[in-house]
Amino acid sequence: MLFHALISRLLNIPAGQVERTIRLIDEGATIPFISRYRKEVTGGLDEVQISNIKDQLDKLTEIKKRKETILNSIEEQGKLSLDLKKRIEDSWDSTEIEDIYLPYKPKRITKAEIARKKGLEPLAKVIMMQNESRLFDRVKDFVKNEIKSVEDALQGARDIIAEWVNENEDARNTVRNSFSHTAVISSKVVKGKEEEGTKYQDYFEFSEPLSRCSSHRLLALRRGEAEGILRISISPDTDSCLDRLKRRFVKGRNDISDQVAEAIDDSFKRLLKPSIETEFANLSKAKADEEAIRVFAENLRQLLLAPPLGQKRVLGIDPGYRTGCKLVCLDAQGNLLHNEAIYPHPPQNEKNKAASKVSQLVTTYAIDAIAIGNGTASRETEQFITNIRYERKVQVFVVSENGASIYSASKTAREEFPEYDVTVRGAVSIGRRLMDPLAELVKIDPKSIGVGQYQHDVEQNALKKSLDQTVESCVNLVGVNVNTASKHLLTYVSGLGPTLAQNIVNYRTEHGPFTSRKELLKVPRMGDKAFEQSAGFLRIQGGRNPLDNSAVHPESYPIVEQMAKDLQCSVAELISNKEIKNKLKLDKYVSDKVGMPTLLDIMEELDKPGRDPRQTIQVFAFDPDVKTIEDLKEGQILPGIVTNITNFGCFVDIGIKENGLVHISELADRYVSDPTQIVSIHQHVKVKVLSVDLIRKRVQLSMKSL
Repeated sequence: MLFHALISRLLNIPAGQVERTIRLIDEGATIPFISRYRKEVTGGLDEVQISNIKDQLDKLTEIKKRKETILNSIEEQGKLSLDLKKRIEDSWDSTEIEDIYLPYKPKRITKAEIARKKGLEPLAKVIMMQNESRLFDRVKDFVKNEIKSVEDALQGARDIIAEWVNENEDARNTVRNSFSHTAVISSKVVKGKEEEGTKYQDYFEFSEPLSRCSSHRLLALRRGEAEGILRISISPDTDSCLDRLKRRFVKGRNDISDQVAEAIDDSFKRLLKPSIETEFANLSKAKADEEAIRVFAENLRQLLLAPPLGQKRVLGIDPGYRTGCKLVCLDAQGNLLHNEAIYPHPPQNEKNKAASKVSQLVTTYAIDAIAIGNGTASRETEQFITNIRYERKVQVFVVSENGASIYSASKTAREEFPEYDVTVRGAVSIGRRLMDPLAELVKIDPKSIGVGQYQHDVEQNALKKSLDQTVESCVNLVGVNVNTASKHLLTYVSGLGPTLAQNIVNYRTEHGPFTSRKELLKVPRMGDKAFEQSAGFLRIQGGRNPLDNSAVHPESYPIVEQMAKDLQCSVAELISNKEIKNKLKLDKYVSDKVGMPTLLDIMEELDKPGRDPRQTIQVFAFDPDVKTIEDLKEGQILPGIVTNITNFGCFVDIGIKENGLVHISELADRYVSDPTQIVSIHQHVKVKVLSVDLIRKRVQLSMKSL
């Protein structure tokens, strides 16, 4: 069967749309490019649908490779019949394929293999048939050489039968079915690890139906197991499972049937149960991973698309007590103009000196906004900064500094600021995050940004792929100014990658700013395909052609030029004059290559060329009376900022060191299954204090009725 037909069935998307999308992927088109500029080809599929098609295509390609390996292996054994070959070729279920292959899979030395070498397979066949009335007379014929007794012979025959049962597809599906409906996951603390593993106390004696075990609980259990604190097992209803297996294989009630029943008990305990338990452990882990990765990717998307302040002059502050607060002054492009340290907090307490220094810097560098990192001494620094009188209007923001220390010690930061230490680089990162969170956060490994849930426990390749795709999606949604973007931001632009990104920066350094998109073709290694994939997402502000600062793709310029010609005006007038645009009859511009979706996108872009899709930034203030956990009282209503979302709720910064948890059951006055439907990262919220645990430093919050 062709891949597009299979994927169409799996994703419930018409086969023609899937086939055309796969063709674009095979031609090297990126997901952002396909979803934005090939709507006619895909029938208007969005990024998520295209991404799902690509994922399924990758999975099926892997299965195809595995099937080829299996077919070759069976053929080399001389056991590949036409029926067997057809069964393998027709199946696209990896579990089914592995089940079919199991009897032919090269084995290490098993009990059954040893019994076969002793010549006991004929006896196993006799027992399995269950037709022999004088079993023990038949068994005596096999007591010779290495086989010393009747029991030895029967044991060897049962070992062979146990392996047959284990390799039987129906038997495996019977056990699978039982696991699906009745499996319970249990955990016990490893003896002697009680003290070391107190954080896993809830799981020292725990059991729950596997189907109801939430992803965060499952990942916590697996982490406890990996750390050697917990012992975990997954078990079905053993009695009913064995009963079903015996109904299938045991044909009577006599000595010979008892041998088969005994072999089934052994097969289940020694082979089938461990094998299917591993399968279900892997499946449940993969499902938990998928859920955790989905939450992480959604959090990351919200963080990357956080409102930017824009090109304003910023004073960035990395607060601290003993080591002082590091100050940096940045111009509107984020370039470092000045840096120094002030000591307004204990032990130095140089408040007046520090205040006059900040006031002087604000005036000297015409500062528009101050960005304060939200780490140690953040609240005290915010209070100190807001109490200073300035000669000009200055906005004050508290900025998340998650990952700033990772950035400041990175190769990227060293390349940008070789002559400055990590504290200065950290303050620069804080200031730039206010100006453009996306441009700054792309320099940091997404796992270090602090918005994940069990990010170190999930499958790392799947996590990296999902997060990279999320960053790519956000960068291309917003668009990139090709004359100011860093190499890291350019790397994520559709069709570019690290080499072309570096080449663009080198070309810009050597020849000055780009004046048109067409000039990008002069960049070394920028071929027609890379230009096609990237040009629509790269912006040139103040260039000769106003379309170069829009999301209109260069391939569509002739359409816009024709529209302007038909209305007897310039392209610039067409963009700026809404009344002129309203005179256009779009049907006139539909052709075999350009349909209404592209034309509507062009019109939307002409209305607001280069518009940033992100929201406008808002100033936020914590409750001035709450600075430490000791200041909290049950029932207090406080302002807060959502810092992280998990599938059991969200964490909220209320201006103290510890973030409070709003459990999923406290998010709204109705049932909530997905916290992301209620809250988003960096959202400003009102919360009520439910309880404060001073010993464990835990704060429970609620958003109900607020």
